[in-house]
Amino acid sequence: MDRISLNANERSVVGKKVKTLRKQGLVPGHVYGDKVEGENVAVVGTEFLKVFAHAGETGLIDLKIGSEKVRPVLIRDIQYDPVKDNLLNIDFYQVNLREKVTVPVPVVLIGDQPESVHMGEAVVLQTLSEVSVEALPTDLIEKIEVNISNLKNIDDAISVAQLNIDRSKLNILADGEEIVVKLAPAITEEMKKLMEEQAAEQAAAAEAAATAEGVEGEAKVEGEEGAEAAEGEQATEGGEVAKPESLEAEKAPEEAK
Repeated sequence: MDRISLNANERSVVGKKVKTLRKQGLVPGHVYGDKVEGENVAVVGTEFLKVFAHAGETGLIDLKIGSEKVRPVLIRDIQYDPVKDNLLNIDFYQVNLREKVTVPVPVVLIGDQPESVHMGEAVVLQTLSEVSVEALPTDLIEKIEVNISNLKNIDDAISVAQLNIDRSKLNILADGEEIVVKLAPAITEEMKKLMEEQAAEQAAAAEAAATAEGVEGEAKVEGEEGAEAAEGEQATEGGEVAKPESLEAEKAPEEAK
């Protein structure tokens, strides 16, 4: 990857006073590294964003501090305002160009989607979006491209060992058999089983609700029939059916004769 330059100034303003720098369009930063002296700096925010868009976290940057010092650095951490999303602070890691460093390198898929994906029969499943790479700072790469055009059938996959990189310069710190991307069924067997179980549970719940409703209806009908029978008849203590009061009243005058 080509080295990029970024201008910076020494910074004496620290603490809460750095707000004044941000109002001027400057972003406070700090340079640190193994066996190097740390230094506070400030960079122009708009210039930094241009450099970061090109270099990312793996691009080697020549940080020019003032007119004399040039420090080879990597961008290690960026802090943003959680509300306004403005740049708050930048950490630059100074590297030794003769010593290897370990950085995360993004994995980017390229190439045409397989025909089975267009047919809705399969999906491209990327299981690794980045891998840790060990290399000299000058040998670092921006990204690792993976061509998915060769994925034809379900379960076709590309592993870490199959990544197309210069292994004489780059060492990927991952198991070679680990899958980076694969062609998977649009609906997996696990998903099918789960859907079948959910459908069975819903059917059982509907059947139970219908059964409960039927039992409740029968009980209601029996209760209404029992109430109607009770209104028409009144049982005596001896078990005989009592006659209505109106009939007893009609019978009384005849007995008096």
